[in-house]
Amino acid sequence: MTTKTKIKSCIAVLGLTLASASFAHAAPATMNVIGRANPPIGAYEFCKENPSECDQTYADVGPVTLTETTWKQILKVNYQVNSTITPMTDQDIYGVEEKWAYPTDVGDCEDYALLKRKLLIQAGFSPSDLLIAVVLQPNGDGHAVLTVRTDRGDFILDNMQNKVLLWSETPYRYLKRQSVNSFASWDKIQDGRAPVVGSVGQ
Repeated sequence: MTTKTKIKSCIAVLGLTLASASFAHAAPATMNVIGRANPPIGAYEFCKENPSECDQTYADVGPVTLTETTWKQILKVNYQVNSTITPMTDQDIYGVEEKWAYPTDVGDCEDYALLKRKLLIQAGFSPSDLLIAVVLQPNGDGHAVLTVRTDRGDFILDNMQNKVLLWSETPYRYLKRQSVNSFASWDKIQDGRAPVVGSVGQ
């Protein structure tokens, strides 16, 4: 089975077509930004090593319009990266606790997010709509995912599953994400669902 066939099969099995998604949810469809935040150490070090990517700023063009075409492109990239990169910790790969890098065959959660962001930019998405977010899993472990801002809400591309969900449908507690104007700038997220989706402390 070719990669293209696998991607089509995955989309069909998951039933993730724009026509079949209701997008009607009680929780907010978009994240609430409440101020500036310090970047994660891995993001800070990534910017030191890749200044050309982090020195540039870009205009907020507004959320991307979610059409059948853009939705399928989002699903395709999420599945493609998830199925070609093998999960491995930074400690196992680099011998350090935290390192952000573009993966080739293995990677940590933030590496998946970096590659998905890169591929979607190449597909025509604006950088202002592709924001890496730092979250807490229900067990308290840290995690990173890619947020795609759309006119239907903020959707999450996660290396732990191929299904693309609204941020408010995921089991995570959202702490911070990249600014819409700069790869190097970060914003705090007010996650009003935190008492519902998890019991982790501050």
